[in-house]
Amino acid sequence: MTARWLPFPEFPAPIKHDFHNFGKTPDELGDAWAEGRVHLSLEVQVNGQWFGHPHGREMAFGFDDLIAHAARTRDLVAGTIIGSGTVSNTDYASVGSSCISERRAIEMIAGGKPETPFLHFGDRVRMAALGRDGSPFGNIDQRVIAAI
Repeated sequence: MTARWLPFPEFPAPIKHDFHNFGKTPDELGDAWAEGRVHLSLEVQVNGQWFGHPHGREMAFGFDDLIAHAARTRDLVAGTIIGSGTVSNTDYASVGSSCISERRAIEMIAGGKPETPFLHFGDRVRMAALGRDGSPFGNIDQRVIAAI
């Protein structure tokens, strides 16, 4: 399967990925799929500490909108993977974030400077979209390591 970076059609970047654990069709999500959005909370931890649990229902644009927009300027062949970007909510103060850059930007607006550090070698990030029966996508559990 090939994933393409869609925002810049003049720079297609074929990257080989194995999405079998994470890719789901809307029918596989059942009640967690509504209005073109995944209606689940995304639990995010950094080094075992809570970082956020934003909910997918607040996406500004549903996947139907994202696909229609992308299809205006490029062919979307079978197997094309569409990503929505980070999960964020208007009530970020209580639900936290799923993106360090977003959190740092919020901190700069609120206090004039960022407080959340960027990740360092050895840091661990865990993400899981939580449904009734656990995560339909599986968990992302990654440690930051130096390139070989």
